[in-house]
Amino acid sequence: MTRTDLKPVRFPTERTCPFSPPPELTELRDEHPVHRLAYPDGAVGWLVTGHAAARAVLSDPRFSARGEHRRAAVGGGTPEPARPGVFIFMDPPEHTRFRKLFTGEFTVRRTRRIEPEVEKITAGRIAAMREMGPPLDLVREFALPIPSLVICELLGVPYEDHEFFQRHSEIMLDHERAMDEAVESYTLMAEFLSELVRRKRGKPQDDLLSRVAASDLTDIEAAGSAMLMLAAGHETTAKMLGLGTYLLLSNPDQLEMLRNRPELINGAVEEMMRYLSIVQFGLVRGATEDVELEGRLIREGEAVTVALSAANRDPGLFPDPDALDLSRDAGRHLGFGYGVHQCVGQQLARVEMRVAFRQLISAFPGLRLDVAPGEIETTRLASMYGVRRLPVSW
Repeated sequence: MTRTDLKPVRFPTERTCPFSPPPELTELRDEHPVHRLAYPDGAVGWLVTGHAAARAVLSDPRFSARGEHRRAAVGGGTPEPARPGVFIFMDPPEHTRFRKLFTGEFTVRRTRRIEPEVEKITAGRIAAMREMGPPLDLVREFALPIPSLVICELLGVPYEDHEFFQRHSEIMLDHERAMDEAVESYTLMAEFLSELVRRKRGKPQDDLLSRVAASDLTDIEAAGSAMLMLAAGHETTAKMLGLGTYLLLSNPDQLEMLRNRPELINGAVEEMMRYLSIVQFGLVRGATEDVELEGRLIREGEAVTVALSAANRDPGLFPDPDALDLSRDAGRHLGFGYGVHQCVGQQLARVEMRVAFRQLISAFPGLRLDVAPGEIETTRLASMYGVRRLPVSW
């Protein structure tokens, strides 16, 4: 029987464990994989918490990713509409036109060629940490610089501008910030990258941004695509490296197993992606027609928020899902999304995490937190969940 007369819930945000989604999300999923959701702007849509239902929404072309369907699950209301070139808020064929410019740059084969550079960058950060000595902030000295250096090298963005784009990327993704702050940060980033695109058009180099600048995209479209790659290309992996290290230090048995069995690193990264699910407020789609999903009738025009963190803890697919098991097969996790919008840079992110975690735990066998766990601040209302600082010693 199709149900439409359901009382809407609010998206839960309070965590009882820094590594797990809010317990209310688990309770909702265990009750039913699809619930009515009340958005902060007053609209009522849907919340998807089950793995099968999540895959169905993210792979069904009747659910659109276009900007006009965007609704914030938490915060002050509906975000700004999608900007030119930001293709994660587009549907095919427009989405395909933009994405194809980047797909070939992030294949498994291409990222294997990048791996030696990732190894070199990571080794450089390890050496810098040794020279500084403990204690230090692992986010500032390791988790954030590695993906920032890699994406700058790949895109052709000067690394000396890293503090600028790191700061404004963080503001744009933080729901605790006022909307005018996010808009200002977007504008400054767009101006910075538009100028860089114009320079690349006049004097191209062997980098991704030069190849994008040479395409048929306008300056503002190329800048929007570059902003997406620059922000997502460092912010997400940095959050995983910081939070993932915190997770390993909080689970010494799993850390020791990984140290003794380095061949587990590939699967361990997948398990951490499943377990942590840093996209904490979900992915939003809009129904372009009436769709029945798990016995719920989703009306044309209604927004659907897919809670990846709940879907990745679905016991129907992952036995004992709330346990961290770095030896488990977590290959069907949704940490990189699913369907045509699955993260285009996922292979690069995997390489960065494998190399960084492997070198870190090998170089510092005595690595430990330098503060009590309760003192570690998380980005509780940011789109990408993680730790703001991670003081460590060894």
